[in-house]
Amino acid sequence: MSQVGAPRGRTWSGPSRSPRSRTLRSVATLTSAVLAVTVLAGCSSGDGDAAAPAAAQDNAPTARGLVGDGGTLRWAVDSLPTTLNAFQADADAATGRVTGAVLPALYTLDERGRPRLNPDYLESAEVVGTEPRQVVLYKLNQQAVWSDGREIGAADFVAQWRALSGRDTAYWTARNAGYERIEKIEKGRNDLEVRVTFAKPYADWRSLFTPLYPKEVMGSPNAFNDGARTTLKSTAGPFLLGKTDRKDGSLTLVRNPRWWGSPAKLDSLVLRAVPRTDREAALAAGTLDLAEVDRATADRIALALKDADAGRAGAQAAQLHGPGSAVTPGKALKSWALAHGEDEELAAEVRAARAENKAAAARYARAQDTLSGYVVRKSLEPAYTQLSLNGESGPLADERVRRAVARAIDRRELAESVLKPLGLPAEPPGSHLALAGQAAYADSSDALGGQDTKEARALLADAGWVPGGAQQKPAGTGAGAERAEKAGEAKKETGAEKKETDAKKKAEGAEDTASDDGLYIVGDDKPGELRTAPRIGPGGPESGTRVLAPAPAAARESAALLARAEALDTGARAAAGPGNAKPDKGVAGAYAPMGSAAPAAVPAASQALGKDGKPLSLRFVLPSGPGSETLRAVGDRIVRMLDGVGIRTEVTKVSDESFFKDHVASGDYDLALYSWPASAFPATDARPIFAKPEPASDGSLLVEQNYSRVGTDRIDQLFDQAVGTLDEEEAGDLIRQADARIWAAAGSLPLYQRPQLVAARKDVVNAGAWGFAAPRYQDIGFKKSETTKGSGSNR
Repeated sequence: MSQVGAPRGRTWSGPSRSPRSRTLRSVATLTSAVLAVTVLAGCSSGDGDAAAPAAAQDNAPTARGLVGDGGTLRWAVDSLPTTLNAFQADADAATGRVTGAVLPALYTLDERGRPRLNPDYLESAEVVGTEPRQVVLYKLNQQAVWSDGREIGAADFVAQWRALSGRDTAYWTARNAGYERIEKIEKGRNDLEVRVTFAKPYADWRSLFTPLYPKEVMGSPNAFNDGARTTLKSTAGPFLLGKTDRKDGSLTLVRNPRWWGSPAKLDSLVLRAVPRTDREAALAAGTLDLAEVDRATADRIALALKDADAGRAGAQAAQLHGPGSAVTPGKALKSWALAHGEDEELAAEVRAARAENKAAAARYARAQDTLSGYVVRKSLEPAYTQLSLNGESGPLADERVRRAVARAIDRRELAESVLKPLGLPAEPPGSHLALAGQAAYADSSDALGGQDTKEARALLADAGWVPGGAQQKPAGTGAGAERAEKAGEAKKETGAEKKETDAKKKAEGAEDTASDDGLYIVGDDKPGELRTAPRIGPGGPESGTRVLAPAPAAARESAALLARAEALDTGARAAAGPGNAKPDKGVAGAYAPMGSAAPAAVPAASQALGKDGKPLSLRFVLPSGPGSETLRAVGDRIVRMLDGVGIRTEVTKVSDESFFKDHVASGDYDLALYSWPASAFPATDARPIFAKPEPASDGSLLVEQNYSRVGTDRIDQLFDQAVGTLDEEEAGDLIRQADARIWAAAGSLPLYQRPQLVAARKDVVNAGAWGFAAPRYQDIGFKKSETTKGSGSNR
């Protein structure tokens, strides 16, 4: 569930840091793969006339008067937060869940992903001046106080600005975009007014100071770096921090008695660390009240509800479709006979098996009875899954090949394969920078074009990839060379000589064609030369896959983003881990130059394309873990679609833990599938995602968060202009122009908005699949039953 101010990728432009700080920054780069699917901050702040979201939120909305007072709700998280400081590199989704309940959020997202002023903390916030400087005036809620009784005020704003501005290198911050633009912060006419003056205009000013920490946390490097990792000296939300039990894997939040807003309905909210692969068992055991689940678990709950609706108890369900459902009367009789037969050894084995089968059926029956007490609430997440095309080297360095790949893929078919079985809308996203329902959403996919097999083949032919090309000799191979080869006079290059030759070719601007040198086989600790550069990180010199040196700004991005991306697709906890584009020529279409035609002999699935004696083959990297079934199924469909136009794929399945760190972030792939979570501020958050990579002095590529390595100067300029204008209409137009150019560059292809499936006890209300909206923690609770008459839940 997205929330304004949740950890996002941010750039940092301050001076160099201490060795320890640099190490933390490098880890942040390696792990900050998650980008923001964005909505224009300016446009999204108004009501607008945007259409409704593709799928409505499903969270059992209930008036507070119908919610019981009291009770404890047990909510599953992937793992307990490693830090409570949302501005540190290892902040993750669990960090955001805690801070959302215990710290001020000046703005929160509504059901359409629009930032909305939070009246619990602000009476108003507006731009009161633009010349000579932009000035924002915040008027604080008069009742807003920290848990120690101190009023929230200008001192807290000043402390957070100083900590995140990048000027003091002792603070180990992971993001600071926007804060570095602030010139000064002053108290207004009284303690409840805060005036923020910007040195440069900043369109996304609503993203700042959420979450807002007390000055006791931000006021010193020690408190910021270490003190806020496990506890907070004071908070200001509907809940307070309670006990954390690392052994038990739980963190408890309790109702805040000083809270001035609508009091929390729950006595306590317990975050329980339950891996996604274990959630079905936890739900069946009745140890959770709320949990995001995968499709298999959702189907199991649906089956339990179907049994209950049909009047079947768990024991009957077990006989119908449980462990004992395959046992026929004949098999049962034979088993009984063997269990009571004269062969004592065999009889003992059969009796043991019968006992285990009986126990399994009993467990299944109990699970079905328990699961029938849950429902699955579903919507679409504020996130989309994309196909990333690595344009750094090899065939995909040619924009014609990237566009051909995109034109070969039927995005609608892929979206329907994932979403239709769940009863969810299956419209493919038309934007990289907003989702359906958001005010900034506009379908710019025409800049690339839809699925068109003929056009894909024409693009490939124009790029020189033709049937039989793998058997053709490279240009320049003459009869003399052939005779020399036959006579054994051609000299075979050694590995060192080959490296030297490749380096000379690169320096001379030789074309970078596909070869085995750029591939990495899992388990091989000698990756190809095309992707090597010293790894930056706490482990020192590495063995195995080496990664591109990160951009200075990217070295300070938030690891929370990658943690969320990995959790989206694999359920795994993030591990620490971090293309020269052609000049922009405007919003080109996805068509081959005029006069290009599809090959005369249309390549069938068995006719692979080639060029200069090399086959057209792309390395498709996918995660292999139990939480990635959907990605692998989509990957299989993509392989078949590409095969249909003669593009071969080498599918490599890697562990969830290494998928981002060792492959996506390091550039060790041609094609990859992964998801981006949503944000409300594209001009700020999306720029590092699509920023044009720049060459470094050592020959590596500085990519920030642009893991497709595809970008243009014009795209960068449009983002810079959008973040610097306070004209909402102008900003919206600039964002839409940027998105059209991102489509045309064909570095990434949005496929479908991710499904959001949340298992909830039937009586849990105001919680579930929120879609874009941020949870309103004080309203979550258990619905009153007629018998309680207002006494609330005792859970």
